Amino acid sequence: MSATAPRRSTLKPLHWSKVTRVLQGSLWEELQRFGEPQMAPEFDVSEIETLFSATVPKSDGSDGKSRSRRKSTGSKPDRVHLIDLRRANNTEIMLTKVKMPLPDMMAAALAMDESVLDADQVENLIKFCPTKEEMELLKGYTGDKEHLGKCEQFFLELMKVPRVESKLRVFLFKIQFSSQITDFKKSLNTVNSSCEEVRKSLKLKEIMKRILSLGNTLNQGTARGSALGFKLDSLLKLTDTRASNSKMTLMHYLCKVLASKRPELLDFHKDLVSLEAASKIQLKSLAEEMQAIIKGLEKVNQELGASENDGPVSDSFRKTLKEFIVISEAEVGSVTNLYSIAGRNADALALYFGEDPARCPFEQVTATLLNFVRLFQKAHEENCKQAEIEKKKAQKEAEMEKEKAKAGMNTIKKGGSMFP
Repeated sequence: MSATAPRRSTLKPLHWSKVTRVLQGSLWEELQRFGEPQMAPEFDVSEIETLFSATVPKSDGSDGKSRSRRKSTGSKPDRVHLIDLRRANNTEIMLTKVKMPLPDMMAAALAMDESVLDADQVENLIKFCPTKEEMELLKGYTGDKEHLGKCEQFFLELMKVPRVESKLRVFLFKIQFSSQITDFKKSLNTVNSSCEEVRKSLKLKEIMKRILSLGNTLNQGTARGSALGFKLDSLLKLTDTRASNSKMTLMHYLCKVLASKRPELLDFHKDLVSLEAASKIQLKSLAEEMQAIIKGLEKVNQELGASENDGPVSDSFRKTLKEFIVISEAEVGSVTNLYSIAGRNADALALYFGEDPARCPFEQVTATLLNFVRLFQKAHEENCKQAEIEKKKAQKEAEMEKEKAKAGMNTIKKGGSMFP
């Protein structure tokens, strides 16, 4: 390209991050392919020049809210016999909440009976499984076991089951598996839905096109001009550029023009119904969740293999576990595939806006889009309120003029003819 066209006037710039080379399949490549005009027909250049002249320094306002949350923790110490005083006391407190004989509790745990023991109770049992040192201490006890405290007797009951802690962890995984998979699928489906909604929104695409046009008009003749697109975070900079003699920002102006010329685009947020939920999802957390599910199932299979040599004590455990593994392996296979699809869609969403997924990940894309939606809606609402104020003011002025005219006519009638 040769020299750029001279600017008609000195305008305030839009400090966007300019895109000079478009990625194939991106929004910007699509706009170029269909030969979209650089200047959208809705914008009046002379009006832009009047509103956004750079003669008056711009003023910026920002406000932020921060919230902090605190957690308080506490512990309750007390006493008992062979085992450490605090540990024994806490174990006894836990046992009072279970409210069933120890043999019955262990039978329910080995049968993995969810109708008898819930996740919280199993978690407590895991927390209070005896350590190797505690087991050795109890094995070395030669006195009457009836004289031992509740904690010691509980530990002895657990010690009757080979690898009791491993079995309890498998039981907990089984209890939580269904809800864990359901919640995980819900998050993955939210990611997939939000990606599809953004990329299919024709209204969003039309607004992006007009922002590109508006920015190129303001930046004409500068290094920021003649952009083929812009980086996603540039959307949030529309509120930074203010009109010369009013509180209007470029975002207000965009909303004002769209309300006048293309009102059907104002509700583009309705296309993005999954965006807010998606903005709360971290891909790193999803990856950790996927790994936890896979590793959990691996441990289930390992414990099944190990329990083959346990003898009759683990018969009901093995039977229940084999049935669970058949169902869970199919579920994990399905959710692994869904996870892969979500990952590809998340990367594709960044690429759609011409961004590098490594530098602008899914979390950043959704957060930026959601912020833009909120800033856009706020500006539109403020425009509507201002228009209503001006309308009422005009009506009041019209009524006053009408009253003045009426008063003038009454004066003429009372005074009679001005000529003899």
